[in-house]
Amino acid sequence: MIAIEALPPGVTFIAGALAIPLLRGVVQKVWILVLPLLVLGLVWGVPDGAPAHVSFLDYTLIPVNGDALSRLFAIIFSIMAFAGGLYALNHCGTIEITAAFIYAGSAIGVAFAGDMLTLFLFWEAMALGSTTVLLIASTPQALKAAMRYLSVHVLGGSLLLVGIIAHFNSTGDMTFAAMKADSFATWMILLGFLINAAAVPFSAWLPDAYPEASPGGMVFLSAFTTKTAVYVLIRGFPGTEFLVFIGLGMVFYGIIYALLENDMRRILAYSIVNQVGFMITGIGIGTELAINGAAAHAFTHIIYKALLLMSAGSVLLMTGKRKCSDLGGLFRSMPLTTVCGIIGALSISSFPLTSGFISKSMISQAAADETLTTIWFLLAAASAGVFLHAGIKFPWFVFFQKDSGLRPPDPPLNMRLAMVLFAALCIGIGVFPGPLYALLPFPVDFVPYKAAKVLTTLQLLLFSGLAFFLCLPLMKRTQTISLDLDWFYRRALPWAVEALVRVFGPVDRAIRVGFVGWLEKCVRVAFQYTGPRGVLARTTTAGGMVFWAVAALAIYLVLYLT
Repeated sequence: MIAIEALPPGVTFIAGALAIPLLRGVVQKVWILVLPLLVLGLVWGVPDGAPAHVSFLDYTLIPVNGDALSRLFAIIFSIMAFAGGLYALNHCGTIEITAAFIYAGSAIGVAFAGDMLTLFLFWEAMALGSTTVLLIASTPQALKAAMRYLSVHVLGGSLLLVGIIAHFNSTGDMTFAAMKADSFATWMILLGFLINAAAVPFSAWLPDAYPEASPGGMVFLSAFTTKTAVYVLIRGFPGTEFLVFIGLGMVFYGIIYALLENDMRRILAYSIVNQVGFMITGIGIGTELAINGAAAHAFTHIIYKALLLMSAGSVLLMTGKRKCSDLGGLFRSMPLTTVCGIIGALSISSFPLTSGFISKSMISQAAADETLTTIWFLLAAASAGVFLHAGIKFPWFVFFQKDSGLRPPDPPLNMRLAMVLFAALCIGIGVFPGPLYALLPFPVDFVPYKAAKVLTTLQLLLFSGLAFFLCLPLMKRTQTISLDLDWFYRRALPWAVEALVRVFGPVDRAIRVGFVGWLEKCVRVAFQYTGPRGVLARTTTAGGMVFWAVAALAIYLVLYLT
């Protein structure tokens, strides 16, 4: 009999999610809220180490391998599933919530996977669950985005599988542990991870797909795919210096495109890329403080990013509009949504007394401790850019600026409760970081609230705010289209395929016509000899057949004896 601690919490979550369509009414809603809490209890009880091994074919699988890092990510995934389920309770359908919970359960499965095959299976289940969440939005844009999203993740999963097979063939070991990017196998694994992390130049799938989901669907999508990628990079490639440059590229890519955007949900989608860039930079630095910072920032980012998307989703649900140029003045009729959006904006900007400050400052301090001066300055400049595009731009253009004349009320009670919960966590973790620090993989000897750190951060943010309002006329929102790298597979790739068809189509047809003609000629010649009137079909005398048999035997004997 398998002990309860050996049961993968992710599998339990997925099994519970599959029961949702079988329930009805109040029972179904209660189960949606209770299931993540039950799984959270299971996650909390997972012991260190691997409580059980499973033999599968010639492999030894480790479905559950607990330690501080895996529990940290599984805890926040469970909390996110609860808040996401609460937020989506009344406006998302049964199938969408079921798919979102399968997605969440698969992410928890990845967090506890002790071997690469188990990791891959949950990895692919995540792709299927998240694609279903997109498809259920059912708009033409969502359907197309879902197909592009699935194509990208099939590519990433294929590269990951190739790397896993090559790694097993070269080492004979399926254990998921720290590796070095020094072979074909490990580079394929790293590339598969980076695609899910939305690393540049593979970032465009995220702002292409996520904004097309439903309000509740995008909240779920923001939490799991990129953060599981951060988790596996921490687990598999800590201290890989190459990741520092990848992370910094993501940081500034996200800022630039978010500043150009007019769609509020695309602004927040690009800011996901930006924030994951901070985490990957910390992973690349690789010290204990940097790894702690990357893990803590993933934890806090899930909360404040979900809060921002909940506020944006509430606006979309109540107004039907998502362009900043169509919004403004909503603070008059949506005060709670406005306050929660501002708290999320301050947290993503690392404002003191918010959760973002106590996590992001660990990454910056790690760069300073390693005398990585240029990286420290780039991270400081990026923090100012985050305050511009997410800390000020999003709440200003959505809730303030001009009066759009729209007067929608705050969203339904369940959505308000979800926003209040995460707003309270943003402030609570920022004021009392101790409980979060206690969950981190390494002992924490870091004090975020030192006078110099707080003063430096406040100066940076306040001068960024001043620059925003001085340049406000230049930042007026207009109807624009931002060309991203997804242009290559949305426009250029189909054009290239059509061009190849035009050029090589006639050649292909000529080859096929020529081959078919040659084949028909061969058939006609064969028919002439083997058909009813062919030479080989004619009757002959017994003596003639004996003659040819003896002749063939004589030829064989001559050839054999010589």
